[in-house]
Amino acid sequence: VHVMTANDYLAGRDARWMGDIYRFLGLSTGYVQQGMTPAERRAAYACDITYVAANEIGFDVLRDRLALRLDEQVHRPFFAAVIDEVDSILIDEARIPLVIAGGDTDDTVPAYAVDQVVRRLRPGAHYAVDAGGHNAALTDAGIRAVEDAFGCGNFFEDRNLRLHTAVQDSLEAHALLRCDVDYLVKGGAIEMVDEFKGRIALNRRWPAGLHTAVETKEGLAPKSQGMVLGSTTIQHLVALYPRVCGMTGTASTQAIEFQTVYGLWVESIPTNRPVIRLDQPDILFATKAEKEQSVVEEIRRVHATGQPILVGTASVEESERLSARLADVPHRVLNARDDEVEAAIIAQAGQRGAVTISTNMAGRGTDIRLGEDVAALGGLYVIGTNRHESRRIDNQLRGRAGRQGDPGCSRFFVSLEDPLMVKYGDLDPRCRDDPASIQRLVEGQHLDQREFLHRYDVPVEGQRNKIHTYRQSVLDGTAQCRSGLERQITLRVIDDLWADYLARLEDFRAGIPWQSYAAVPGFFVGIDYRDPHFTFLRQIDEWFPELEAAIPVEVLRRLAKAEADGSVSFGDRGAVWTYLTTDQPFGTLTERVLKGIRKKLWGHGT
Repeated sequence: VHVMTANDYLAGRDARWMGDIYRFLGLSTGYVQQGMTPAERRAAYACDITYVAANEIGFDVLRDRLALRLDEQVHRPFFAAVIDEVDSILIDEARIPLVIAGGDTDDTVPAYAVDQVVRRLRPGAHYAVDAGGHNAALTDAGIRAVEDAFGCGNFFEDRNLRLHTAVQDSLEAHALLRCDVDYLVKGGAIEMVDEFKGRIALNRRWPAGLHTAVETKEGLAPKSQGMVLGSTTIQHLVALYPRVCGMTGTASTQAIEFQTVYGLWVESIPTNRPVIRLDQPDILFATKAEKEQSVVEEIRRVHATGQPILVGTASVEESERLSARLADVPHRVLNARDDEVEAAIIAQAGQRGAVTISTNMAGRGTDIRLGEDVAALGGLYVIGTNRHESRRIDNQLRGRAGRQGDPGCSRFFVSLEDPLMVKYGDLDPRCRDDPASIQRLVEGQHLDQREFLHRYDVPVEGQRNKIHTYRQSVLDGTAQCRSGLERQITLRVIDDLWADYLARLEDFRAGIPWQSYAAVPGFFVGIDYRDPHFTFLRQIDEWFPELEAAIPVEVLRRLAKAEADGSVSFGDRGAVWTYLTTDQPFGTLTERVLKGIRKKLWGHGT
């Protein structure tokens, strides 16, 4: 049984907490941590009950799929998964690709040169950012500036595709991604901040070009990206288990998604003791400045009574800005910049007179115990300075107060200039002043997006399982090979051709908007304009048999060459990292290019 946790710390802690009980019942217990050797991981997975972060299970699956010897694999067949904070893992993180990569990629566009050009572009004149901060696009003046800087001629010609991608990545790094909000610079590296947890997202990266652009923007040496050798998602990983269950305090709002996507029914279990927390209605302000001033005044007023306060903010930047305005109030700040002191800060957050300003770090799985006589003051007072896109995140923050029957209260301070209201206020004009209604609309939109992406992933996942089943039969000897050399060559051929196939699929999927774009008469002659999903399915149905047929041919070619001159290499596979929720966080390249084409064709009547 695998007990999936959110991180290594919880895996180790819970295994130690529960280990004695399991051993008393005759069950062995282990846990997996980053940095463990393959032998240590294999021993942990061999236990009856294994505590392990969901990402670590996925990475071990990917490494097992590239093993060249049986003793390199660490997993045994899956049986059951028990998932802690199941909504976080199966909803929030389900679509984050886990990627294993190695080798080098061909990148002929100098990131530094592009960065220097983009730095000189001015918002409004050379590029525009939409109201919600989702997209950044060059204006005509910006396009001309780039064309002049690089002497590349027409920016939209095929020969400039790599340059176009690099410029767009750099533009998004400068215009859309904010230091101390979306990421931190820590230890000479870019550390992404998990938007749901407020913590550093370990080993997570943006897509190759975008991450390099952010590194260059911050004056850091870009790290090698490597070639993608394999990938999976938590959603597909969980599908490998015959039995799945989990627990969380905030699943009811996603009950439909759990049922439709995973076939899991949500059951609500009454709390151990009645909840007596007072959840006060939101206070809505016209401007962010008015809201922040009111929050500061509320903190000062309540602090004077001695009641402890937990303030939940949306980012590192906001937590530090609020802290600066409370110089006259003793307080502690908890954010991703110094998450190593989390336990010490949380231990004092429920004491009389305590003021704790935090990001979402304090919003899930945190137990704040009340100090002496604090219950008589009303318990912990939770203040939220923003509404999140998901109601579950807000409910987790509220849930830090009023635990185990303790008194407590909560209130959210919201402004029409907050990210939620700016990004999504136009979804339904009737809900423009109603954060809760906007949240429900956004949750529905996100579900639609996850289901849309899932439609593309399902057939590819079936192909992935088929190719890796064949590969495993080669590795374990079920599929006969004439020699050890042939077995090793066959394994590497499968890996190499599958990596090429994944790259081909990604390029094709990103190019589908071109093929389905019929707005320009005669622009794409002979192209099938039917449903892009149908086009994708038809194409991969043609390509996969070609891949299967190519494997034995390539094996024979490499085997003959190896036997003739001994030229065979089995080098290292490279590093592992994870990406953002989608591998194109700001839309596909072709969607961005099409906006430019529209502007070229119709913006000035040319």
